[in-house]
Amino acid sequence: MSAARAVGMVMHASCVAWNGHGLLIMGPSGSGKSGLALELMALGCDLVSDDRTALAARDGVVLATAPESLRGKIEARGVGILAADVARMARLALCVDLARVEPDRLPHEHLHNVLGVDLPCLHGVESRHFPAAVLQYLKGGRVA
Repeated sequence: MSAARAVGMVMHASCVAWNGHGLLIMGPSGSGKSGLALELMALGCDLVSDDRTALAARDGVVLATAPESLRGKIEARGVGILAADVARMARLALCVDLARVEPDRLPHEHLHNVLGVDLPCLHGVESRHFPAAVLQYLKGGRVA
């Protein structure tokens, strides 16, 4: 990145990564952010951060990391706080907004602005295949 000034914040969100491609999981408390992160971790993703994610943007790129106090920890409701291997940083490639439900079978592309950068954003889907579909999106993108 260039010497341009970085803009940052800590967001109430979880984040996982697939080969450095980060997924920011947003939603209100109790919406399933940690649950989706755990499912994606079971499919091979690495934890970046659970519950709060530190974000920094510079030159059109948003990087995600965990606040030090949360690094390597994820909450599993009814089980407790679990230790996890982590990706120390990921470049955000995709967002999921669990506060919104996707009603369409083949939805148009949604965008979510994070620190001035528009990122593709999926809305929550009530289906068993949703974690696998999100992972495939990270791996291969979406066909128009």
